[in-house]
Amino acid sequence: MWNSSIGVDPTDARRPAGAPRPRLSPRFHTGYRRGRYGALAAAAVLAAVPVVGNELEGVRIHDAPDSTRVVLSTRDAPSYKILRLANPDRVVIDLFDTHVGRSFKTPVANSRVVGKIRSAYRQRVHYRVVLDLAQSATLEELVLAPIAPYRHRLVIDLYPERVERQDVEPAVRAPEGERDIVVAVDPGHGGEDPGAIGAGRIYEKTVVLAISRQLKRNLDGMAGLRAVMIRTGDYYVPLRGRVQRAQQKFGADYFVSVHADAFRTPRVSGASVYTLSERGASSETARWLAEKENRSDLVGGFGPVSFEDVDDAVARIVVDVSMDSKRNRSIELAETVLRALGRDVKLLRNRVGEAGFAVLKSPVMPSILVETGFLSNPDEARRLGTASYQRRIARAIANGIREYARDHPPAGTLLATMKDHGGVRYVVKRGDSLSVIAARHRISTRQLKARNGIVGDVIHVGQELMVPYAEASDS
Repeated sequence: MWNSSIGVDPTDARRPAGAPRPRLSPRFHTGYRRGRYGALAAAAVLAAVPVVGNELEGVRIHDAPDSTRVVLSTRDAPSYKILRLANPDRVVIDLFDTHVGRSFKTPVANSRVVGKIRSAYRQRVHYRVVLDLAQSATLEELVLAPIAPYRHRLVIDLYPERVERQDVEPAVRAPEGERDIVVAVDPGHGGEDPGAIGAGRIYEKTVVLAISRQLKRNLDGMAGLRAVMIRTGDYYVPLRGRVQRAQQKFGADYFVSVHADAFRTPRVSGASVYTLSERGASSETARWLAEKENRSDLVGGFGPVSFEDVDDAVARIVVDVSMDSKRNRSIELAETVLRALGRDVKLLRNRVGEAGFAVLKSPVMPSILVETGFLSNPDEARRLGTASYQRRIARAIANGIREYARDHPPAGTLLATMKDHGGVRYVVKRGDSLSVIAARHRISTRQLKARNGIVGDVIHVGQELMVPYAEASDS
């Protein structure tokens, strides 16, 4: 009898409705019959499966806010067929002339789109993977040629028909003169693209996500600044999509991409900051890093970076002389962040680097790329893997962004109002104290008390205070 709990019916895609299932031998990858001779039976079953042309090396699943990606890695280019079946809703992937190795494991699905993944041999020489869907979804498929660190990949993207509307609409802006400066924090790589891999299998995508989360916490704790994350989990966002999210979804004022790369020699170490160059790289290291970062779309499972399909108006802006203003502001932001980093961590060099990073090609906002260090250097890799160093470098980046924002606040923002009027009105909230308010606005308690004529340390909820503008030299 067929046991539905241990795999998939090898004929469920073709068997007529109501027809009895044929009697099957237990030739499945998972769920072998248990008993005194269970281990021997499992080994016998594996030995009975012939080694045919291709091999399924692994199945991976990545959840993004708007989709779920399932990746089937194969040794050779896959020959396959995909079927959509209903009642229950599922996706069936048949891999022809394909086997799995002894170490293969069907992953546990932890996704809002894919409820369960099942797999089994079909007709002894084919292998079937079934995705039991938790909700209706549209499907897109893509076959990717080998690119390090992967061989061939069959990529299936599932887009749920019920889209969660959280963060889809732009946030309601504060009244003119009171809005926060929005900083888009972009953790590099993610999902299928691990980025650099350091000693002890430390992944760049994991390190920079942790640093970026800490950077967001730091920025959100600074008056007049608000951070948004381009990537919040382990999934991949295309390079051009990162800039589009920052501009169109979040209305960001600044764009900061966070990385931790590798170089050909383990001797290279130190943090660095880069801006976009239209003329070529400023150093061999900058050129090397830009070429590696620009390959991310291929590793992450998307096409190569190109601006040919960008809207004509945007394309004209990218090459227009109006880019000069944005480029100058990017350099100023990069220099300020580099100085702040230099006060806390070792630098690769004391000047801002330039290279053709595709992720920095924004026509409207200052954009920089921060290399927090090199995972190819064993000592630096160990430091970058610790929470204390991640907090340290995130704090330095945040301080640099804050310093630049105070000196060059966009019009209509709270910091611009404070700069123009020497301060801003603040209404005391529950949980506030003079020290808390002063720390948030990066001024001293003494300055806050002097500006408001306060003697002692007592303030009351609803009380109005005038918070003086903090010059850069006050920090």
